[in-house]
Amino acid sequence: MDVTGIAQAATTIADTGTKQAVGIAVLKKAQDIQASSANALIESIPPVPNLPPHLGNNINTTA
Repeated sequence: MDVTGIAQAATTIADTGTKQAVGIAVLKKAQDIQASSANALIESIPPVPNLPPHLGNNINTTA
C-alpha cells in the first residue's frame, strides 16, 4: 500500500473542497452585490405623479 499516494489523494480532496467553498462564497457575495444594486435602481425610480385611478386598469388587446 502506498502511503504517499493516499496522503496525496486526501490532500487533493481537501483542496478541492476548499476551492469549492471559496467559489460558493464568491458567488454568494456577487449575488448580494447584484441584489443591492437592483434595489438601488428600483428605489431610484422617481415616484409617479398623481394620475387618475382608472389609468392602467385595462389593456386593449384588439389594437
